[in-house]
Amino acid sequence: MRVTEAPSPNHDPRPEGAVVDSLILHYTGMQSGRAALDRLRDPAAAVSSHYLVEEDGEVFRLVPEGRRARHAGASHWRGREALNATSIGIEVVNPGHEWGYRPFPALQMAAVADLCLDILGRHPAIAPRNVLAHSDVAPDRKQDPGELFDWQGLAKLGIGLWPADGPAEGDPMALLGRIGYRTGLPLPVLVTAFQRHWRPERVDGVADAGTLRRMTGLLDAIGEA
Repeated sequence: MRVTEAPSPNHDPRPEGAVVDSLILHYTGMQSGRAALDRLRDPAAAVSSHYLVEEDGEVFRLVPEGRRARHAGASHWRGREALNATSIGIEVVNPGHEWGYRPFPALQMAAVADLCLDILGRHPAIAPRNVLAHSDVAPDRKQDPGELFDWQGLAKLGIGLWPADGPAEGDPMALLGRIGYRTGLPLPVLVTAFQRHWRPERVDGVADAGTLRRMTGLLDAIGEA
């Protein structure tokens, strides 16, 4: 995999002793990849990711993995806040829900998969349950990379998890908290975020029987059934 260097100034040191244990995927949500690349390298914007993947599969490295990039913002997963300190962020070029959300091309997804496998090989502390969407860690603010992103395809390659269905039982808020979500938010917000990642065929914020089955199946895949 060829990586083009496109340094961004928007990074700083990770906290002393920080271990990279999360991989967070985003979409750019802008009208072009060029505009997104420019913004992620603009000191005035003060945002960045470690990598950007164009629709044709070209990969840009913006921030060294040993540095803290500014991609997740206010974030939470499994009881921890401020996930920039311990995560690697990948921006995937797509206009997003605001500018004409569309499927991610096969070449792009292949490049994302190759990049993720490389990152996971370098950072063994990233457990499958910590390969996440931006919407997982900031469900009240973000929708990306959204329900058209091929999480299931990535999981087949060993990147993240894709659960079989379990029993349709349990309190959905409690299940979501066990998965890792911040439970102080309204239930429909959290269910929508869960569905965008793990039940994309239904994204309506309703914890129906099919969504409950997917939640309990995910907990079983994690090993917390």
